[in-house]
Amino acid sequence: MWADPNLRDFQSRVQRIEKARAKGYGFEAAGTLGRSHYQRPARRTTSFIKPVLFAFLIVVGLKGIIHFKIGGDVYQTRVEAMMASDGFDRVGGWLMTVDPVTRAISDFLTRQFPPKV
Repeated sequence: MWADPNLRDFQSRVQRIEKARAKGYGFEAAGTLGRSHYQRPARRTTSFIKPVLFAFLIVVGLKGIIHFKIGGDVYQTRVEAMMASDGFDRVGGWLMTVDPVTRAISDFLTRQFPPKV
């Protein structure tokens, strides 16, 4: 039908683009804001475990730092005073009790930063 190969190539590309447009596909040139820019991205589900684990690590780390900073005897005295009181202070005392991880963090900090005599 067409003798020129360049014209045949052009006509085939035009037909391919018209077929794609009929199916609803769009053309996006490089550097422009096309259809994909305006579509909402798929919602990412957030994991419940990561924030809880992060908060747990922060609390245990803070307990270890406090235990290191004020010393084991003073820390234990304050925890016992909190446990002896009523209401929410008792819960705080229970949360602040020294556990093996807190003691390990405090011992690590003591080795890294020995007390000056």
